[in-house]
Amino acid sequence: MSGGSAGNYTGRLVVAWLFVGIPLLWGVIETGANALKLFH
Repeated sequence: MSGGSAGNYTGRLVVAWLFVGIPLLWGVIETGANALKLFH
């Protein structure tokens, strides 16, 4: 990477993790809620 600053890279990394992590977390929560229905 030539000319890029560390702050720009860190910002992109955070955005990428949020882009993946939020739907992943949502799926885990929904799966857990549905699993609880099975055992209730």
